[in-house]
Amino acid sequence: MSPPAARSSFAIDVPDSLLARLRGGERAAFEQVYRWFERPVYTLALRVCGEREQAADILQDTMLKVFHRIGEFRGSRSDGGEPSPFWGWLRQIAVNEALMSLRRNKRHDDALPLPGGDGPDQDGGPEPVDDFTPPPPAAADAAALQRALDRLPAITRSVLWLYHAEGYTHDEIASLMARTPSFSKSQLSRGTRRLRELLEPADGCALPASTREAAHG
Repeated sequence: MSPPAARSSFAIDVPDSLLARLRGGERAAFEQVYRWFERPVYTLALRVCGEREQAADILQDTMLKVFHRIGEFRGSRSDGGEPSPFWGWLRQIAVNEALMSLRRNKRHDDALPLPGGDGPDQDGGPEPVDDFTPPPPAAADAAALQRALDRLPAITRSVLWLYHAEGYTHDEIASLMARTPSFSKSQLSRGTRRLRELLEPADGCALPASTREAAHG
């Protein structure tokens, strides 16, 4: 049995009436959508890229693409399954923008090396992975979490955030990063251990709040 998926900070229900106004190019509708999603987009961009100026640029690029591409969002699925929510479509744009920013800054290979090889894609043996392990304890404020995340390689940090905070599966992360699910699992395992070391006191006592609580605080 898999652990429950994280509740994304993007999970905001947008009324069809507001989407219709957005499709019609109404400025007030765009400003409302911007206000609702400004914090989730900026936070995700900051966690992935680690730089405030870069995160602000990603926020602007994301919301402009949402405005210009709103006609591409259909919601319904051709297979008759559950309609995809607007927030999921917007989040996908934000994630893609953040990962493209890493590529432009030549940080797309900035990950913790795996056992048995010199590069992050090398895997010389099985990596112990425990998807049921909760995220590491974090300090009571998001600033301490950000400082710890900043000390991780960019791709490792991205895997941790997408999995723990946004609820992406390893298959989905692999697709986003053009990697393999085993790469995502290994980065999650090694990154979670490293983040726990950075956030826990030397005596091993856990700090009070969880990573997710600090992330959304």
